[in-house]
Amino acid sequence: MSDTDAGRPLPADERPIDPTPVHTADLPATPLRDRNIPAEAWVEAPAALLRAGDDIGRPPITYKRRLGPWLLWRAGPARGADARYVVVHADDLDRHLTFRLFPDGSGDGVGPSGRRHARFRAWKEDLRDHDGD
Repeated sequence: MSDTDAGRPLPADERPIDPTPVHTADLPATPLRDRNIPAEAWVEAPAALLRAGDDIGRPPITYKRRLGPWLLWRAGPARGADARYVVVHADDLDRHLTFRLFPDGSGDGVGPSGRRHARFRAWKEDLRDHDGD
């Protein structure tokens, strides 16, 4: 019996990759608990997203969830190694922001308000509070 069979979500790094092509409108609003959608499967994926991990060892880039109009993706693991979060505005795929997460847990990223953030939570709150318009 797997964790999902028991009703518990699989840890993100244990979820299978689902390469089924997906369009922007079909990316789910809530976090996936049973699989990972790779950036390469997103039909409309902008080049900036596909290159998000180039300078950090080219880790897989997977979809996480929607935050208002923003589509949240992560290149790399959630903790313990270099990673980069990327958000792409669902209504304007040329609009994107990044948050770099370092192995020591520190981070750096500018939110849609134009403020620089050292904490991922503060960056996500900026996304929640500003639709980027």
